[in-house]
Amino acid sequence: MAETAVQASPTRGDERLGFILVTLSALFWSFGGAIARFVEAGDSWTVVFWRSVWAAAFLIGFMVWRDGVRGTLALFRDMGLPGVAVGVCFAIASTSFVVALAYTTVANVVLMQAGVPLLAALMGWIIFRERVSLPTWFAIAAVIAGVAIMVSESFTGDVSPIGDGLALLIAVAFSSATVMTRRFAHVRMTPATCLGTLIAAVFAATQVSTVLVSGIDMAWLFAFGALNLGLGLALFATGARLIPAAFAALLGTLETVLGPVWVWLIHGETPSARTVLGGTVIFAALLVHIALEFRRQAQPRKPGVTGMPAPR
Repeated sequence: MAETAVQASPTRGDERLGFILVTLSALFWSFGGAIARFVEAGDSWTVVFWRSVWAAAFLIGFMVWRDGVRGTLALFRDMGLPGVAVGVCFAIASTSFVVALAYTTVANVVLMQAGVPLLAALMGWIIFRERVSLPTWFAIAAVIAGVAIMVSESFTGDVSPIGDGLALLIAVAFSSATVMTRRFAHVRMTPATCLGTLIAAVFAATQVSTVLVSGIDMAWLFAFGALNLGLGLALFATGARLIPAAFAALLGTLETVLGPVWVWLIHGETPSARTVLGGTVIFAALLVHIALEFRRQAQPRKPGVTGMPAPR
């Protein structure tokens, strides 16, 4: 590792930028379900392969546009072990998601993913002593409760150790990536997310039955990969390094709330009453927590206080 791990000292302006970028990443990710409804390819591994390929192409193009060819190569070289670890985490999460759905219900997977903010908060506190305030713990609990309400009517009572184990692995991998992105804030993680998509594409290529798709499907897969996954990853990797890991993971749950809304508006799939109720609980918890966060940021710092923002 070329550099020693250091904790970033973002300004309040940086924190607000991080909040905006992570929120936008959740917004772009939330369109995933609506876009997936347009794809007619029968093999899910074909979808994973092309989605990962287009995401990688977008991220490489974005870095070349922003930093040039030499700068992009330098980013990959300088990301070191933290970047490789984050890339592996994203690859594990995206691949495990597809495999988990073959063994367990969507409800179980979504409920496991609702635990990401809690796991990120615990990891940040245990490993790096990044303290989490009581309001954040309450918001995390409200999010988990809201997701439980959303998916409660889908529970079948069947338990699959493999499927539920993979669903838990998704949450652990994404939480780990979030915490490492924050901890190694001096490392640019966009190439790490690109590495993750490349790993996922290579693995999917070993499982796919065919890579041939129609022209219309390819257009949707481009949107699914480049805009939904690639742009979302770029925004998250940039923003998550500026705000506490628990807060970044908490904002990411907006994807759970907005996803059913886009499917309803675009495809006419009316969400159930429990979905609406659970989404309302999550959205209200996030709005209250965000309002409290901006109120805290608006308060003047005490004289002589520098470095890390006040613990949340």
